[in-house]
Amino acid sequence: MELRHLRYFTAVAQWKGYREASRHLYITQPSISEAVSDLETELGIKLFSRDGRVARLTPEGQVFYEEAMKTLAQAERSVATAQRAAKGEIGRLGIGFIGFASYPFLSDLLRKYKARHPGVALRLEENVPSGQDLAFDRGDIDIGFTRPPSADRSSSYESRLIFREPLVVALPKARKVKAKRIRIADLAAERIVTFQRASSPEVFDTIIRACNDNGFSPRLHSELNNMHSVLSTVEAGEGVALVSASARNLRADNVAFFRLQPDDVRIDFVAAWRKKEPSIALKSFLQLLDEEMPAIRQKARFP
Repeated sequence: MELRHLRYFTAVAQWKGYREASRHLYITQPSISEAVSDLETELGIKLFSRDGRVARLTPEGQVFYEEAMKTLAQAERSVATAQRAAKGEIGRLGIGFIGFASYPFLSDLLRKYKARHPGVALRLEENVPSGQDLAFDRGDIDIGFTRPPSADRSSSYESRLIFREPLVVALPKARKVKAKRIRIADLAAERIVTFQRASSPEVFDTIIRACNDNGFSPRLHSELNNMHSVLSTVEAGEGVALVSASARNLRADNVAFFRLQPDDVRIDFVAAWRKKEPSIALKSFLQLLDEEMPAIRQKARFP
């Protein structure tokens, strides 16, 4: 059944301000009359009883009229909703993020986005890089603040560099270290607490490579699945940790962070999304991200 038939029918049913089945209707447009007749044939019921040029709704026609009005109203709402979605006024956006690395800027970025697009529903998921990969695969997130996509995934993703951060060493404050920098080679005898490779392969491999480049293989004491656990283990005196500098955003009161010597290692933090036509919601988010990038990088400076 075509919507135009319903529109013709409701136009006739409302002719001369019609509201009740007992009201007379005057059918004066042949094309509308023919369309209503075709509709009656299609439905196999009489919608109007006719006496010459005068018509009134049958009881079944009255029921059909009320339902047709609901259908047309829903159709109009659907059109309006689709038009709003095309303008980016409504929609859904899933955002994955590494909490400690995103902490300086993400909340402000989300507030500004919601102010511009209050009708877009945000779904937030804090997760490690490998967890964000799975969230992308499930369709739970549309963009992730994470480490660069792995080699086997990079061809399927677009990414935008947010910042590069140095590698630092986390020591328990009880060690009372007075130096401002720690030589990587001096960590050869230390038990190294680290983020497990399955959670963030790039960071794990960067740490191992930095140690190897300075003449030793690290003594891996614990491989944990979140940064809170890494720093808690250091606080407990169960080793030292090589971590990205943004780990300092976590308030670990009994941990001290030191820059390394040599200080030539950098770890990228990016915004990544799949290589496909982005939704209007994602396009508008990327536009805001571009606008805010100078401020984000300023907040994420590593002294």
